[in-house]
Amino acid sequence: MTKMSELHRRWSQDRDYKAAYDALGEEFDLARALIEARTAAGLSQAQLAKRMKTSQSYIARIEGGKVRPSTDALERFAAATRTRLRITFEPSSAK
Repeated sequence: MTKMSELHRRWSQDRDYKAAYDALGEEFDLARALIEARTAAGLSQAQLAKRMKTSQSYIARIEGGKVRPSTDALERFAAATRTRLRITFEPSSAK
């Protein structure tokens, strides 16, 4: 069986695959940051949902990158995990 990392390495040589993968990079970064904040706070998805007054399925969707959370949701997420929300703008790399 081929490992995912090997498939990714091979597929990354394809221009269309690489462009699509790179386009999702920020969404993966957001999902990773949300999961890390929740786990650092020692919360399950259900516990976090209760603190945010939302459903566990919503937490799963934002952590899975299926839904883009609003700024309000991110603020509630930060409050529930006792973290600080910080949004920054960075120059894009020249292509």
